[in-house]
Formats: sequence, structure tokens, C-alpha cells
Amino acid sequence: MTCRLSVEVDLEYVLPAECDILLQIEVAATSEQRLAQSALTIWSDHPIAAVPGQDGIGQRSWVRAAGLFQARYRAEVAVDRAPVSLAGFGATPPRGLPGEVVAYLLPSRYCPSDRLEGFVRRRFAGLQGGAMAAALADWVAAELTYGATDTSGTTTALDTFASRTGVCRDYAHLLVSLARAAEIPARCVAAYAPGVDPPDFHAVAELWLDGAWRLVDATGMADAREIAGVVVGRDATDIAFMTVFGTAFLQRQQVRVTRRG
Repeated sequence: MTCRLSVEVDLEYVLPAECDILLQIEVAATSEQRLAQSALTIWSDHPIAAVPGQDGIGQRSWVRAAGLFQARYRAEVAVDRAPVSLAGFGATPPRGLPGEVVAYLLPSRYCPSDRLEGFVRRRFAGLQGGAMAAALADWVAAELTYGATDTSGTTTALDTFASRTGVCRDYAHLLVSLARAAEIPARCVAAYAPGVDPPDFHAVAELWLDGAWRLVDATGMADAREIAGVVVGRDATDIAFMTVFGTAFLQRQQVRVTRRG
């Protein structure tokens, strides 16, 4: 069943000095996501440069600005993604992975998966492929408590593993790290979804199973059939909605995602 979503984003920051900004807030056009409307408006005295997102998915926008920086994004998207059961997928050995997938098997800044290999081997002994992926997703959902008290922009999957609490990016980082530790390629996805509480940019995971990427929201707040992906990457470093090469102070930020039937 097709899910139609309306996405509204308003950003307002103050930049003390002129600097470059990398924005990643536009819904990606893919075979599972059809854009009926997508309009990004940025107030800047400089030209805006659009470049492809990681792995050719989505679009990044380079902006240069100073003083009051404002951006507005509006989109109407139809998501047509079939439901999947992770447990039904087979395992792919590392040697059988496509070249472009191999990077997502390796540790990254916020996903030090090599530090979790021992835990995965002990806790999930005997599992592989989709059965392993399903068990990892269930474990993260059951073990973590959603909350922003013990998390920050520098929190890694190891920190989340120890604290057992976090926000959506922490859930995604931990699931991605555990999957990589289990020899399942995994990447983070910036996304929009209805029902996210509090309403905000959302982060989920994709696991490589049986020759394709499978979308998983370990927080349980969003159904994969209602998620509109923006960009993908190794971890939050790659998928941040806004990266400022300078200093910025938040004035106002609002994200609204609504089902349209």
C-alpha cells in the first residue's frame, strides 16, 4: 500500500561570521519514493551548489551565508515500500559482497563495531543472516530506553551500549555497529517519518541482506513503509541534516511530517 507523506522543514540560525554550510534535508527520489513535489528555499547572497549524496542517493546543498540563515523545505512524497521480515533472509559471506557495500562492514567514527564482536559472538551464537539481523534489532529495541539525558553529538555506539539510553541516532548507531560486528553490512539513513516523538529529523538503519538494503527503525516509532529516506552514510558524520564549517546558533527549527492517506 502506498503511503503519502507531507514534509515541512523550517530552519533559522544565526551565523556570527560568513561560513559554508552543507544541508541534507531533501527527500531522495528512488524506486520506492516518488516525489510529487520537492522545493528547497534558502536565503543567501551566494549561489547554492547541489551535489549528489553518498552512494548517489539524495542530494546535498552547499550554501555560504552570514548573519541570519534561513532555509525552508516542502515536499509531497509517495512511499511504496513492501513490508519485509528480516528473519527470512539468508546470509552473505563478506567475500561475496559487492565492492560498494564493503565499506559498510567496517568500523567508523560513531560505530566502532570491532569493539562489539565478542559480545555478538557470545550473546547471539549460532545465528546468521536475517535471523541474526532480526535478533539484533529486537535486542536494541528491548534494551534501550528512549531519552536525551545521556546523549550528545559525540556519543558513540559504545557509549550507548553502556548507558542503555539514547535518541534515534543512538539506536541507529548501535544497531549498525552490532550488525557489522555480526558480518552484516549496515549503514545509517537520515529520514522523515510520521509519529516520531518529538517531531524532528529521524535516523534509522539499513542492513544488507540477500542482495539488497533492508530498512529498520530500531526505536519502533516508524514503520518502514512510512519512512522517507534523505541520505545514507557510515554514521551520523555522513547523514547530518546540517554541517556548519564555522559557528551557528539555533534560533528556530521545526520539522512536520504528516500522512496524507
